[in-house]
Amino acid sequence: MRNLPAPAKLNLFLHVTGRRSDGYHLLETVFEMIDLSDRVDLRLRHDGLIGRINPLPGIAPEHDLTVRAARLLVEHTGCALGVDIGLNKRIPIGGGVGGGSSDAATVLLGLNRLWSLGLTRDALAQIGLRLGADVPFFVFGQTAYATGVGDQLQACPQPPRRYVLIAPGVGVSTPRVFADPCLTRDSKPLKIDSLLQGRLVFCGRNDLEPVAMRLEASIEAALTALREAARRFEIAPELPRMSGSGSTVFMPVPEDQLAAVVQFLESGGRLGEGASVHVGRTVARHPLNSWAFV
Repeated sequence: MRNLPAPAKLNLFLHVTGRRSDGYHLLETVFEMIDLSDRVDLRLRHDGLIGRINPLPGIAPEHDLTVRAARLLVEHTGCALGVDIGLNKRIPIGGGVGGGSSDAATVLLGLNRLWSLGLTRDALAQIGLRLGADVPFFVFGQTAYATGVGDQLQACPQPPRRYVLIAPGVGVSTPRVFADPCLTRDSKPLKIDSLLQGRLVFCGRNDLEPVAMRLEASIEAALTALREAARRFEIAPELPRMSGSGSTVFMPVPEDQLAAVVQFLESGGRLGEGASVHVGRTVARHPLNSWAFV
C-alpha cells in the first residue's frame, strides 16, 4: 500500500475547561482536517517484523508513533504479520497540526485493511488513544466537536473553507505549555447546539495561545503577520489563531483572496527565519474513512 494520506488538523478553537485528578486537562475543541497531508507507505512482511524504511532523524523506533501504532495492533490482535513503514513528511513537525498523530492513525487504518484485522472504528480509536489524545479524532474521520481529553467526539459538520497557515519553524513543548501556571483552566464551554449546527466555531479562542506566545516569540510574530494580512484584506480580526499547543497559526481566507494573502505574507520581511506559509482546504471526511473498514 503506497501513498496513504495522513491529513493535518486544525483546532478551530481550544478551551481548557478543567483538570482531572490524574493531571490530564479537560478540553473543548472543534477538530477539522485539511488537505495538507503526510504520505504513508505500508509494505507487507510475513516474518512478523515491524520496521521503518526512512526513520525520522533523532527519533528512536520505540518513540516513533507509526511503529508504536503497528506494535499496538499486534499486541491487541496477536497478528503474526509484519510491515515496513515509509513516511513522506509534508506537515510541519511539532506544529500543533497533528502530523505525528495523523501518521499513527493512518497506520492503524491502513493495517486494519492490509492485515485483514476487521477491527471496528471504536476499537481502533481506543488503541489510538494509547498513542495520543489526537489520534482518535483521525480514526473518527470527520470534523468533530471534542471534549474530555479530546477523545469524546461528536460529528460537527462545517462549511468548506480555505486556510492560510504559517509554520514558524520552531516547536513548542506541549507538556510545558500545559504545566504553565498562567494557563487558563476554567473556560466556560460554548453552546453545543450552535456548534453542531455549524455556528460559533470562530467565536471561541485558543487558551494555550498566550502561554505559547510567551514561551516562543516567533509564534507572536507569525500571528502579527496574519493580523496585518487580515487588516489589509478586510478579514475579521479575531480569525487569526494558533492550532493546538503551537506553533502553527492560521486563518480562514476567501478563495478569491488566497493567492494575494500568501503573496502579502511572503513579502516585506514579515516572516521570521525558518518560517513557511502553507495553504489548506477543508477535508470533511478522512480519505480512508470507509476504505479501512471494508
